[in-house]
Amino acid sequence: MSKAHISKIYLILEKIEYIEKIVRDAGSITNALDDMATMRPAILMHFSSIAEQFNKLKQDNQTEFISYFDKEDIKGMYDTRTYIAHEYEGVNLSIVEWIIRHGLPKFKSQCQTLIDEINLQD
Repeated sequence: MSKAHISKIYLILEKIEYIEKIVRDAGSITNALDDMATMRPAILMHFSSIAEQFNKLKQDNQTEFISYFDKEDIKGMYDTRTYIAHEYEGVNLSIVEWIIRHGLPKFKSQCQTLIDEINLQD
């Protein structure tokens, strides 16, 4: 378990917390996504970053980390990232809202569980 791989889990958690802060500051998910100048682009970039970290773990064959997460959830996040990268203006905001509301809390919990287990091993 390398520090570089562990740092990817911390980065995923950090990006989730940034999205949570953006939503809090906006007052709601809808308000955050309606702000096309700053909040929506920030959320979408954090989504992309989260997906990239998962993809790097997968490419590095870090099954011990990836096994903490549902494969379909990771695939969904990466598919969303791909859509953001290639169809930015056509991103389905209801899917983004669903991920913020349901997917990110699940990822956050899974990241925290993994981090707690890593800390117990140290």
